[in-house]
Amino acid sequence: MSFNTSISGLNAAQKDLNVTSNNIANAKSTGFKKSRAEFGDIYAVSAFGNSKTAVGQGVINQAVTQQFAQGNLEFTDNSLDLAISGQGFFAFQPSLDSSESVFSRAGALGVNKNGYLVNQAGEFLKALPVNENGTLQSTSLATSSPVQLPVAAGAPQATTEGSLSLNLPAGAETPPVTTFDPDDPDSYNQANSQRIYDSLGNPHTLTSYFVKTGNPNEWDVYYQIDDQPVADMTQQTVTFNTDGSFDTASANPVTVTETGANLGTGAGDLSIDMTFRTDSTQYNGPFNVADQSADGNTTGQLTGISVGTDGLIRASYTNGESIPLGKVALVDFRNPQGLKQVGDNQWIESIDSGEPLAGEAGTGTFGAIQGGALEASNVDLTSELVNLITAQRNFQANSRAIEANKTLSDTIIGIR
Repeated sequence: MSFNTSISGLNAAQKDLNVTSNNIANAKSTGFKKSRAEFGDIYAVSAFGNSKTAVGQGVINQAVTQQFAQGNLEFTDNSLDLAISGQGFFAFQPSLDSSESVFSRAGALGVNKNGYLVNQAGEFLKALPVNENGTLQSTSLATSSPVQLPVAAGAPQATTEGSLSLNLPAGAETPPVTTFDPDDPDSYNQANSQRIYDSLGNPHTLTSYFVKTGNPNEWDVYYQIDDQPVADMTQQTVTFNTDGSFDTASANPVTVTETGANLGTGAGDLSIDMTFRTDSTQYNGPFNVADQSADGNTTGQLTGISVGTDGLIRASYTNGESIPLGKVALVDFRNPQGLKQVGDNQWIESIDSGEPLAGEAGTGTFGAIQGGALEASNVDLTSELVNLITAQRNFQANSRAIEANKTLSDTIIGIR
C-alpha cells in the first residue's frame, strides 16, 4: 500500500508541475487567467473503522481551478483593443449564423473584410442595441448582435435650427439709408454669416443683418440665404430692456425659408428656425458675436472608431457626425470558476457556472471598459517559479519514498 501512496504523491506532484508549467507558458497570453491545482488526502472509511489508528492512503487531485484576479492593463497603439477593468467577460459569436456565444477577457480586436469587429480567432464581438442618442435599448444577451462598421459615408443632414448670441452696440445710430438693401452697407449697421447645409450636404451661407431702428432699444434683423431676393427675406424685430438685457417678449424664434429651386442644387426646400438667444445684450461696447450655432452637416467619410468606458461604440466622420453603433455586451456568471475552458483564452457556460448575465459596463458589478488597452495575464512569474521548485521537491521526495519501500521489500524477500 505504501507504494500506491507514494505513486499518488508522484501523480499529484506531476499535476502540480503541469499546472505551474502551463501558467508560466501563458505569462504573456492576453486575458489569460492562471490556474491552481487543489489536492485532498485519501482515507479508507468504513462504518467500524478505528479513526485513531487510520493511516492515509495518499493524495488526490480535487480540482484545477482558475483564478480570475484582475490582470494589469497594458496600453497599445490600436484603438480597437479593449480591456475590462473589473468584473465581466466579452461575448463573441463564432459565426454570423451561430446562436452560441463564447466568453473571453482578451479584447485584441480587428476588422475583417466585411467590416465586422472580430478577435484573433475570427469570432464576432457582440454589442447591445442602442438608441440614436446612445442610450441602451436592452440588456438581454439575446438581443445583442455582431458589430459591423458602416461602409457608407456619413449621410448629410439639412440645417433646421440655428441661433445667435451677441452684443449689439447701445450707441449705434440709425443707418443713413432708411430702405434696407443687403448690397448697400449704408442701409444696415452690422452683418454676420453662418454656414448651413441643404438636404444633399451642399453648403450655403446664412447672413444676418442688424438695423438699428428709431427706438433706442430696438433692432430689426434680416436673414438672407445666399443671394435670396430682398422681398423674400425674413425680418425679425428684437428689443432690449433699459439695463441692456434681452427682452424675452420679442418675437423668437423666426423661420427662415428658401425653396429648393432657388438653392439650385437639386436639394429640397430649406426651413430654419433661427433663435435670438436670451443671453444677447445691448451694451455700450462693440458689436460682438459671443456664440453662434447651426445644426446640419455635409457628407462625411469614416475617420475612426472610439469606445467609451461605458462600452459605447461610436463611428466618427469627417463632417463632425458621430453615430453610436452599440454598446459592448459584458457578461458575468454567478460561478466563473465553473466555466468550461475551450482554448484561445475563452470559456463557454456550463451547468456549474450558471447562465450568463449580460449588462452595461460600469453598472452593477460590471467593470469599466478601457479602449486602446489589453488586459495582461495575471500570472506572477516569481510565485510560479517558487511553486515549480516546491512541486519538484515533492516529486523527488515521493520518488525517495518509493526507493525506500523497494529497499525494504528487497530486504524482506532476501531473508532466508
